[in-house]
Amino acid sequence: MSSPFFTEEHEDIREMARDFAERALAPVAADIDKNDTFPKELVSTMADMGFLGIKIPEEYGGSGMDMRSYVCVMEEIAKKCVTATLYISSANSLSTAPIILSGTEEQKQKYLPGVASGKSIISFGLTEPGAGSDAASLTTKAVKDGDDYILNGRKCFITFAPIASYTTVYAKTSPEKGAKGITAFLVDMKLPGVSVGKPEEKMGQRGVPVSDVVLDDVRVSGNCVLGEVDLGFINAMKTLSVGRVGVAAMSLGIAQEALELAVKYTKERVQFGRPLAKNQALRFMMADMETKLNAARMLTYNAAWMMDNKQDATKAASMAKYYAAEAAFDIVNKSLQLHGGYGYSKEYEIERLYRDVRVNSIYEGSSQVQQIVIAGQLLK
Repeated sequence: MSSPFFTEEHEDIREMARDFAERALAPVAADIDKNDTFPKELVSTMADMGFLGIKIPEEYGGSGMDMRSYVCVMEEIAKKCVTATLYISSANSLSTAPIILSGTEEQKQKYLPGVASGKSIISFGLTEPGAGSDAASLTTKAVKDGDDYILNGRKCFITFAPIASYTTVYAKTSPEKGAKGITAFLVDMKLPGVSVGKPEEKMGQRGVPVSDVVLDDVRVSGNCVLGEVDLGFINAMKTLSVGRVGVAAMSLGIAQEALELAVKYTKERVQFGRPLAKNQALRFMMADMETKLNAARMLTYNAAWMMDNKQDATKAASMAKYYAAEAAFDIVNKSLQLHGGYGYSKEYEIERLYRDVRVNSIYEGSSQVQQIVIAGQLLK
């Protein structure tokens, strides 16, 4: 699809991602969901194709591409296998954005190449049992001890935690300062005192493990501090802006697939002596689906374009994530309705898409949090 937001190079990347998704992911997507495992060889292939390092600078083993390239890949991969996009989004946003934003040269050289090559995973440890949407109220603490820090606390719903090499842990170094007293630490998951909980049994987006991370008197050296002490919350919020555009792009892919499934099914399914697609009420449903999808697409593409042009995209990213996630759920829901009883069967792809899309309006800032951000930017 041509767009004023994209160059020919972007469309080439999109075509490469689309071909990979149709050839390598579509045939195994149902098995990935059923078995809750993602083939390691596919991770290696995505790394070889440059998908895991799209936004990682070339000097650290990545491709050094822009946000629009990332959006193109995420959108196309999500059409056929949402789980695969989690590997791509983790590598290009939550795993590496904190380091690219605030890391020292030594930290970038140490951590980024492994992520781009698929040999290392860095999970993002912000959410806690009592601090989900209200991230500033986290209770994990880091107490300075000589040149080191001692970390204690518990993180929850941490994507990739059971198989991560490192976790970026956000902890309070100056509790009395609230959000202005949070510091980011790069924690080796093999350190004494680090443990993970049992992987969550998730409704959708299966094939990627999610669990608690428990920190019990974990000693980390001072060179594990990411950025400046007490400025970690800013790092986390900037990282989430990148992640939100990624979730929006994922939502576009899921919604596009759901719409295409609805079009195909209603053309083929005959009821009352004619295809469902001839029913005006159902045609109007699909008109609404197409309109919402294109509105979400423009919001997402605009946010990516703004980021690439070094503009403040805080509001744009939140609007894209908010609208695209909500629109995608509505589109998938309508597609399942159009499939009738067959849509409720695991034999049909739309059933999996319904479960996969549901979390998009929850993670990386719920829709209600996005409304807070949008209103805050509007009224500041």
